[in-house]
Amino acid sequence: MPFSDYKTALVTGASTGIGAVVVERLAKQGLEVHALARDAGRLDDLARRTGCVPHAVDITDTSALTGELHGVDVDLLVNNAGVSRSGNILTADEFAIDEQIAVNVQAVLHLVRLVMPGMVARDLGHIVNISSIAAVYNFGGNTIYHATKSAVHTLSRQLRVDAYGRRIRVTEICPGRVETEIFGRLLGDMEEARRQYYDGYESLKPEDIADAIEYAVGSPRHVNIGHVEILPTFQVPGGLNFERRTD
Repeated sequence: MPFSDYKTALVTGASTGIGAVVVERLAKQGLEVHALARDAGRLDDLARRTGCVPHAVDITDTSALTGELHGVDVDLLVNNAGVSRSGNILTADEFAIDEQIAVNVQAVLHLVRLVMPGMVARDLGHIVNISSIAAVYNFGGNTIYHATKSAVHTLSRQLRVDAYGRRIRVTEICPGRVETEIFGRLLGDMEEARRQYYDGYESLKPEDIADAIEYAVGSPRHVNIGHVEILPTFQVPGGLNFERRTD
């Protein structure tokens, strides 16, 4: 089991949802886990429960991010932090575009830039990128989110090329609907988000995504689990629409 090969992990978006569960799992595997998020209070609580090292920082602040990671040799990077805004390109405002690019793409690129050279030098490492089924399927709405997650999808494949000849593994996890706070932040109302998106649905849980990450990381060192789609049984991606016009 390659968990024994690794000493240090970094998880972004770690204060809640998928990130918090992944921190718990990796800490139980004996790794020194650096948990990164903006919410210092939640991070401190997570640190008390798991023994992780909290880093209260905004990942879009590249200078602060660089300072936080100075001197930290990361063997396992889990790029989990992400944001979404509703609407397509016809309704998107400047903030929706800039925020999603900054968090979902720019920060991921900088994190990889900061930690991957050390992995290459040590000839050992694993990068896990949490993207979305929106990275590989088209459906209405959230156009900028689709574009940013597609960038993560392509990056995940490219990193394997960049690390060719080194024992660097890259895994992209593409979840469907997971019960996290993302829809609550989107609507600004957690209870309303639960009613709209979760009540009556058999959605995925953060633990399901953590299971997949444990499987990918725990696979034999000669095995790279590259791309994993995880959806609720009752959720299907895609679909065909055909608008009928008579004019």
